Parts: sequence; C-alpha cells; structure tokens
Amino acid sequence: MGKLIILRGNSGSGKSTIAKELQSKFGQNTMLISQDEIRRNMLNVDDGENTPALPLMKELLIYGSKHSDIVILEGIMNADWYKSLFELAIQVYGTEVFAYYFDLPFEETVKRHLTRAKCQEFGAKEMRRWWREKDFSNILHETSITAEKDMENIVKDIYDTLLNTDKF
Repeated sequence: MGKLIILRGNSGSGKSTIAKELQSKFGQNTMLISQDEIRRNMLNVDDGENTPALPLMKELLIYGSKHSDIVILEGIMNADWYKSLFELAIQVYGTEVFAYYFDLPFEETVKRHLTRAKCQEFGAKEMRRWWREKDFSNILHETSITAEKDMENIVKDIYDTLLNTDKF
C-alpha cells in the first residue's frame, strides 16, 4: 500500500503548483490526481454535490493505492461534497494519509492567481463566488498551510514528513 497526500483549498492557493513539485521530487511511480484535470479537462463537468467527477476520482484513488508508491490528490474539493472521497481515502490508505489544507486569505489567493497562466480564464469575481472560508474536513486530519510559507518550504516540509515515516 502506498501513501496518499491530499492538498485542498480555495482556487489560486497553490495546490496544483505544490502537487507538481512534489510529484517531481518523489519521482517515478508518483501518481497525481488533479480534480481540475478530471472535472474540467477529462469529463467537462461542473463541480458540485454529486459531480460526475467523483466516481472517477474514487477509482483513480483505488488504482493508485495498488500501483503507486505515492499518490497526490489535489483540488478545491469542498469538504461536504467530497466527504465520501475522503472516507474512501481513509478506508484504502489507513494511517498513510497526509492531508493539507491551504488556509489563505482571499486576497492572497487572488494575488497568486494573477501569476498563473490561466489567470485570463477567470478572475476575482468568480473566485469570490467559489470561496469557502476555512473549509476544513471533519474526516481528514488536515495540517494547515498558511500564506507565511513559500512553495519551497511547503514542498520540503511535506517531503520530509513522508520521508520520515515508516516503510518509505
């Protein structure tokens, strides 16, 4: 059984960037499951309660547990809408779930969003509509990531945490 890293938080908080850096740092046999990639690009469906993306994300989570050393699951993943995914994660990965929530102020997410290539696709108005303040999961034991930490230190902290666990 592999290890699962979950990165959640509001749009523009840095989840995808951190996920890609971690995948690169862990190297081969590290699977990245991106909510946006599945929902927007693969299936072209809206997010929401009972999104059609949820069953595929569950299947990929199970697949990753059987075939990958490290699985990284990242996305906004509203705590209420994705509760069944988090329950499955605990069921499949047990104590090998390392969950992080990007707890940043709205203004910081807008600032970060403006540095991304897709900043022309949507702006602060849409981000405000999607915003969920402190959307911590009551299923996952999430470590809070705040605006004070830069990308390099976030990646280092998560990498070191997994490196210092048994059987890695």
